[in-house]
Amino acid sequence: MPGDLSDDQIRTLKKLLLTRQSELKKLDADGADWRSPVELDQQSVGRLSRMDAMQQQEMAQAEARRRVSDIARIEIALNRMGDDEYGWCAECGEPIAYKRLEIDPAAHLCIGCAP
Repeated sequence: MPGDLSDDQIRTLKKLLLTRQSELKKLDADGADWRSPVELDQQSVGRLSRMDAMQQQEMAQAEARRRVSDIARIEIALNRMGDDEYGWCAECGEPIAYKRLEIDPAAHLCIGCAP
């Protein structure tokens, strides 16, 4: 059994991971328009409006990078579940507290090893 976790706890955490993964993928698909290049059309969009659009685009791209990172962390956690490594700290090998995993089911470090 992974860490000090029961089968019910593992099922609960897996459901949280899969739900969050689905939400992030949907958000990523929905945000694709915001990441497209800002067109240079000075007639329809003034200089300040274009700068604002570029800033919004940069924020959308940063958010997309965070989503991609979160999706990768979730996939790693799901793989660790499949390999019976989930719930154990990747640094020191000690069990990760269930309360920590409830907050961040993709956590791979115990509270003592987390930066």
